Amino acid sequence: MRHVTSILVENKPGVLSRVTGLVSRRGFNIDSLSVAPTEDPNKSRITVVVVADEVAYEQIKKQLNKLVSVYKVSDLTAEAAIERELVLFKVGVEPERRGEVIEIANVFRAKIVNVGHDAITIEATGDADKLTAMEELLRTYQLRQITRTGITAMPRD
Repeated sequence: MRHVTSILVENKPGVLSRVTGLVSRRGFNIDSLSVAPTEDPNKSRITVVVVADEVAYEQIKKQLNKLVSVYKVSDLTAEAAIERELVLFKVGVEPERRGEVIEIANVFRAKIVNVGHDAITIEATGDADKLTAMEELLRTYQLRQITRTGITAMPRD
């Protein structure tokens, strides 16, 4: 099962390494990772996505809670949460077909952030399903590069 975990940690060097090391030592691949300072500059939030069964995931959470630099571990999979991701698509397209790519961007409420002689760069945000659907449509053109951030999430109020 896919688990989205929010981990509130000290904003210090080496903390991210300890957290990711703990997950990887248990034999799990990290599907997505996002880290940034919070409203408190002394704390950072790590959002990590792993695929694990319930028993193994509970062990990961218990081990994370034992780390000195971890303040709080939250399983956002189990509660209503807002998940977002950012992706940049660089699409090779002839000038006469640019309108088609721009229309796809508009349908997905994405932004054109750069236009070159033979390529357009598009910025899109949303949940993973939306971004994957957009990627599939853009693959009919010359998709030169894709850069995706990790998922960032927070519980709904």
